[in-house]
Amino acid sequence: MRKLFGLTALATLAVAIPFGAQPASANGHSTSCTGTLDPGTYHRLVVPEGAVCLSEGPVRIVAGLWVQSGATFVLGSEESPGSTGTISGGVHATDAASVQIHFATINGGLEIHGGSGPFGPPFDVTWNAIEDNWIHGGVRITGYDGFWMGFIRNHVSGSVSLSNNTLTDPDGNEYVTNTIHGTMRCWGNDPAPQVGDSEGSPNVVTGRKTGQCSAV
Repeated sequence: MRKLFGLTALATLAVAIPFGAQPASANGHSTSCTGTLDPGTYHRLVVPEGAVCLSEGPVRIVAGLWVQSGATFVLGSEESPGSTGTISGGVHATDAASVQIHFATINGGLEIHGGSGPFGPPFDVTWNAIEDNWIHGGVRITGYDGFWMGFIRNHVSGSVSLSNNTLTDPDGNEYVTNTIHGTMRCWGNDPAPQVGDSEGSPNVVTGRKTGQCSAV
């Protein structure tokens, strides 16, 4: 499932979104991304309501990434290993359609609240993929109602909380192969956290695993 989604995402967006947001210097203003995001440095990056923003990196975001309702943000892919850049100021998403971040360094943690349902543009189905990142700060993903979600192969310096995420795909909620220097708490997820088709391994957690995450 994950490999198919990754390839489809890049192919679809490369054709459908020919216009890009230009790189901005870190001078205190925001950049609104409504297309492809070119390599470069940005201060505060915003993906507006309903917009799609695609980047292969490398990018440097100084004052946080903000993904608004119904929006989609894609940085890198599982099929293209290699650093995609640094996001400082944290990742913040509210009712986003899809948040997909691969091979990035995230300073300031990651918070995803809510979703916009399992079906819709630009891919027909929605999914979150937080994979292969170094995350400095806590992670909280709650109330996502997309088609599929993966939290896989991340290194996290902080506690992780994954709760009340309801996915349409019975193979959803794959939370595996993470190294977490903190606690890992999971509850209310449907389906329950699982390996799925990721072929992943149990999470390595220095603190406690509680709730549904005790099984992974």
